[in-house]
Amino acid sequence: MSRKRRPPRTLYRGDPGMWSWVLHRITGATIFFFLFVHVLDTALVRVSPQAYDSVMQTYKNPIVGTMELGLVVAVSFHALNGIRIILIDFWSQGPRYQRLMLGAVAIVWLLILVPAAVVLGMHMVEHLR
Repeated sequence: MSRKRRPPRTLYRGDPGMWSWVLHRITGATIFFFLFVHVLDTALVRVSPQAYDSVMQTYKNPIVGTMELGLVVAVSFHALNGIRIILIDFWSQGPRYQRLMLGAVAIVWLLILVPAAVVLGMHMVEHLR
């Protein structure tokens, strides 16, 4: 008789709350990296305004434009999910409604993201002409 082997237990089971935790950590690290780069390139203006202008010119391309959209995606999700986490932690009914709040975060996130993507896309097309 052969017994069916169960797959090994893993930490990640695909629960939406767990994936929101993972995304919260990834977006937080992404935002931190952006802030680090932003402080460095802004500090360049004190060293050499010409070098700063040169660096700013290199940022005017579609790749950086796409990264700007990624930053909007990361900041908006991180902010909305952070509010959800605060509610889970400090509202007595938070854990009970955490899945519903995750759905609300996703809806509001998309409502923010679509117009932001349109505006950034128009801005990017304008600069590429």
